[in-house]
Amino acid sequence: MRTRGLTAVLGVLAAVFAGAGTTASAGTTEAPAATVVPIQVTGPAASRFNLVVMGHGYTAAELPKFREQVDKHLNILWSIEPFKSYRNYVNVYAVEITSPQSGVDCDPGLTSPKVDTPLQMGFWGGCNPGSVQRLLTVSSTAAAQYADLVPGTTSANRQILAIGNSDTYGGAGGSYATASGGNALSALITPHELGHSLGGLQDEYDYYARGARGAPYEGPEPSSIHHTLLTEQQMRDQQQKWFRWLGEPSESGGAIGRYEGGMYAGSGVWRPSAHSMMKALGYYFDQVSRERMTQRISARASLFQGSTPTGQVAADQVVWLQTLHPVNHELDVTWTLDGTALPTANARAVDLSTVELAPGLHTLTASIVDNTTFIRDPAVRPTASRSWTVNTTLHPTPSGEPVNFTGSTSTEHPVSADEVVYAETTQSDTSQPAVEWLVDGKPVANPGNDRDLDLAPLKLTGPHTLTARAGTETLVWTVDGVEPEVRSTMSEPLLTVQKATGPEYIYNDAFTMGLAATDDSPGYVVPEFRVDGDGWYNYYGWPTDASAPFRFTAAGTEIDQLVYGKLGVPRVVPWDDAPPGYGRHQVEYRAIDASGNIGTPRRFAVTLLRPAPTCTTTITNVWNGPLYVRTGVTCLVGATVNGPVVVGAGASLVATDSRIVGPVQAERAADLQLLRSTVGGLVSADGVTQSVVVVGTAVKGPVSVTKSAAAVLAGNTINGPLTCSGNAPAPVNLEAPNQVSGPRSGQCARL
Repeated sequence: MRTRGLTAVLGVLAAVFAGAGTTASAGTTEAPAATVVPIQVTGPAASRFNLVVMGHGYTAAELPKFREQVDKHLNILWSIEPFKSYRNYVNVYAVEITSPQSGVDCDPGLTSPKVDTPLQMGFWGGCNPGSVQRLLTVSSTAAAQYADLVPGTTSANRQILAIGNSDTYGGAGGSYATASGGNALSALITPHELGHSLGGLQDEYDYYARGARGAPYEGPEPSSIHHTLLTEQQMRDQQQKWFRWLGEPSESGGAIGRYEGGMYAGSGVWRPSAHSMMKALGYYFDQVSRERMTQRISARASLFQGSTPTGQVAADQVVWLQTLHPVNHELDVTWTLDGTALPTANARAVDLSTVELAPGLHTLTASIVDNTTFIRDPAVRPTASRSWTVNTTLHPTPSGEPVNFTGSTSTEHPVSADEVVYAETTQSDTSQPAVEWLVDGKPVANPGNDRDLDLAPLKLTGPHTLTARAGTETLVWTVDGVEPEVRSTMSEPLLTVQKATGPEYIYNDAFTMGLAATDDSPGYVVPEFRVDGDGWYNYYGWPTDASAPFRFTAAGTEIDQLVYGKLGVPRVVPWDDAPPGYGRHQVEYRAIDASGNIGTPRRFAVTLLRPAPTCTTTITNVWNGPLYVRTGVTCLVGATVNGPVVVGAGASLVATDSRIVGPVQAERAADLQLLRSTVGGLVSADGVTQSVVVVGTAVKGPVSVTKSAAAVLAGNTINGPLTCSGNAPAPVNLEAPNQVSGPRSGQCARL
């Protein structure tokens, strides 16, 4: 029986912050038990943005799978800006709900059974025939009551993410975000749906139902910050929408500009980027969406984490404050006295005894500003200020409390070599306890704000020990300056050429790339790649199988009416008009570890030739005597021909991994392709009309190509002269030079 009324039984707050799980029953004897497990606690829930991740449809035996999936979802989230830089603003709690049955309702179809689960999660918008299959919803009442098990969180300072025990692609964004847990793309659904739920961002799809381009947009100027009817010039002239970002290289590839389609409309409305995360999973948020997400994360937390109580303070008092701490930069703090700035060098405290004050009352103000480059709109830049009245007749009371650390970057896991690490201490009205920083036991200069230490200028590599000292107390971190490793595995190419800049591969058909990322520290390592300098793209395997390699083709592969693996200019949907990806491309790949270190990219070049013609006759064994190819397409695959080969007018020969004892002659043939093969005599191609492709082949004789089309001669070993003339276009070697023992002449003089 499905339980619909859930009553939260709160655990003990101290137990949560001590790192222990809080176990609770949800009210009735039938309701499944739930355990609150702190994953990351950066501060009190009341002053942080709290991400509450709850599992749906995981039985007791399947909870380890839920934990593994949460780790992957979070590590991918921390690799994406602005979550990467604002990770310290976020508390993460997992609510482990033991489900009576395994799975999700209506998964994958409406005729699929419903299961007894506490969150009532279902595809098709909760098994609604009028919805779409990928829409994954939960009971809002049940989700809220389970989230209430996390002490200190409310609807105002938390975001619920429900992960379903399913391998089917799906998710939803709104008051609560959902994502399936086991699909290859599942961990990318999470930031996209948080874009909806937290950022209020709209889909940039040009369709609603997959497979059908949306109708033209006919409404007024959209309220969406990342959709418009305005031209780029109108945006600049009117200072509207994303005018501040126009022309910038997009974080998701290309440049920030104006790209048609979005909000489920196929035309008539424009978005900032060709393919940001709100358009295509796998890419980053572009700058426009990233700005909104930065604003929303900051708004869920308090820039002031503590301060001297507001009111009257003494003229010789130390007034202090504590801020939030981004991972990649310090917040800026300024102090003014009666409107005049004090020279405090971004310090978190001011000693009023060092300031000359006339008798009477004065106003001291502290302002916190986040000058992140992620935000350009001053109206949404995170700022906060507090003021105190300085009374020269008052005197502070000395504190006898010993100096202790009250908060810091977590010491439970390594920090990255370019992180800003922080430590907060107890405070006093008469002195500001100093924080001293040491790397491998040696003091590090850190003037101004001594609560934050930026490790990036130290350029640390390898492992190190970081220590913070205040009074007699110490904190110790391991600095992870070791880059994650990533290894690529390619399907067999026609030819591989090793160069100092990286390998070069030549293919004439679909090829695959597997990426395996590792690191010396625990946690899921995120591999990613980009093609021709386009946006970095998360490597998730293949949409239908996370363990399968990524597959590249000239046109892409259509899966569930979306397109994946289009080489060159990407296609996201079948109707995208993008040129086929034949030719040479640069592929870079890298990894991001759990500490946030981004590995140095590796690269390879790949050239994709047009496929060989389709075989009409295939020979795979030994052929004794001459071979005459008079019609159709004859393919030699791992074959041996004990004799010469003659290809007649209009016919084609494709030899792959084969051995031809005699010469090969093609006159007015359609195609001559010799791929990773050996030829015991000369090769002559005269008047070949469609393609001459000789790649990775050993020829024990001269090679002559005349009056032919589309000739490729790459990475061959030729024992004799190489002669080319009258070909249109001229033959190419695809940057894979041939080894030629004789003279090279004509169009092939430099091949």
